[in-house]
Amino acid sequence: MQTCATAITVAFAGLEARRVEVQVQQTGGTHGIVIVGLGDKAVSEARERVRAAFASIGLAIPAGRLVVNLAPADLPKEGTHYDLPIALAMMAAIGALPHDALDGVVCFGEVGLDGSLASAPGALPAAMAAHSMDAAFICPEVCGAEAAWAGGEVMAAPSLLALVNHFRGGAALRTAERGDLVAGADVPDLRDVRGQEQAKRALEIAAAGAHNILFVGPPGAGKSMLAQRLPGLLPPLLPEELLEVSMLHSVAGLLERGRLTRTRPFRAPHHSASMAALVGGGLRAKPGEISLAHQGVLFLDELPEFSSQALDALRQPLETGNVLIARANHHVTYPARILLAAAMNPCRCGGGPGAGMCRRGPRCAIDYQARLSGPLLDRIDIQLDVPPVTAADLALPPPIEGTAEAAARVERARGAQAGRAAGVNAALDLPNLEKFAAPDAAGAALLAKAAETLSLSARAYHRTLKVARTIADLDGSDAVRRIHIAGALSLKRQWAGADQGNFARVS
Repeated sequence: MQTCATAITVAFAGLEARRVEVQVQQTGGTHGIVIVGLGDKAVSEARERVRAAFASIGLAIPAGRLVVNLAPADLPKEGTHYDLPIALAMMAAIGALPHDALDGVVCFGEVGLDGSLASAPGALPAAMAAHSMDAAFICPEVCGAEAAWAGGEVMAAPSLLALVNHFRGGAALRTAERGDLVAGADVPDLRDVRGQEQAKRALEIAAAGAHNILFVGPPGAGKSMLAQRLPGLLPPLLPEELLEVSMLHSVAGLLERGRLTRTRPFRAPHHSASMAALVGGGLRAKPGEISLAHQGVLFLDELPEFSSQALDALRQPLETGNVLIARANHHVTYPARILLAAAMNPCRCGGGPGAGMCRRGPRCAIDYQARLSGPLLDRIDIQLDVPPVTAADLALPPPIEGTAEAAARVERARGAQAGRAAGVNAALDLPNLEKFAAPDAAGAALLAKAAETLSLSARAYHRTLKVARTIADLDGSDAVRRIHIAGALSLKRQWAGADQGNFARVS
């Protein structure tokens, strides 16, 4: 006689958690456990973990064949979180649990050889999917604080035996409680940076409008120091942003004990990072650094040292705010709305022409900067030369203004953008750009002259308008004036000496 039982779990497609039925049927024939339904290696190995766990809790698997089907069968299944639903469905199929025990619940978690339950990435989006199904969520105890943020009924169990006792009415599981909402790590203060007033102003503009920024200067000029202080200028995450960021970090397995933070992410990968590490991918299509920095800052130090393939892979996400990872049998999309901060030396020697440090002459700087493609640079709104810090700068007393004062101005500018209900300035589409960032007559004339003289692309033209709109917001101005256009143009570093001369003629 055939016996069939079903448990519900989820499969991840990016941040989306799709419903999966784990169907277990006990049949006659050769003794064993067979798992079908397009599972990966971790899923296929679940039969050995579950078999050992059953033996550890004194549960014998009856003679015969157990067929486990993960439906829909054409949806790829990856990860160890299928262990628990497979184990529970098998228990129901062999009569160790009441046949209706798994009705109205979603199961998630890895099973240890001793019957304990271990964490698996993605508990938060899985719990949210369960909540949307009006189902209870069962997960390992270590995932309970994270899953509880989704709301609904969350039951966290330390072991399979605890779940058996719960379903048989022996000892009910307690509902999990949310983890802490922590302040996050301390962010270094802008007061630590001596001199570099123009760079600090550029940093404030970048934070106010979410504009990508590139610092170019010799070693020791303070480029990395400036970039590391950028998160402190950004406003805290809004509730909807906090949830989306936390879901991403949950899928990546980066949430610790269910603790969420309203501090915006700051990711700084090494320049040896591969394309998959930056934009996402790999065997299980995990989110990359650009997605882990979603709603925060991605800092790329020594920008030309990254592989050209990895850097060019950033171009589309910087434009659209999403990363599409294509596979032969499915596509995965992760959000990637970031503020890109980058730093580089003028040349490989460090100083560049005229700095007294380059050993190879002007050709060194040209070749080094040529590693960055024009389309990538076109997507960086602010490109600024950072001169060396002098001894006189280092001898100055600490600045009066620090991160707190600059962050207050950024918050006011962000408030003005929120009042327009069109998003941050860097993300303005063309209709809203024409509506909110149209310059006055003098500003329009200056921008037109600059576009012709400096051969600005259409993208550079529009991004200049966006930066000007942000400068106007920081000044508390409703209109974009000539001074704001001039300020935006001064923050766009020109790579060729001839272009720098052209800019001087424009201004």
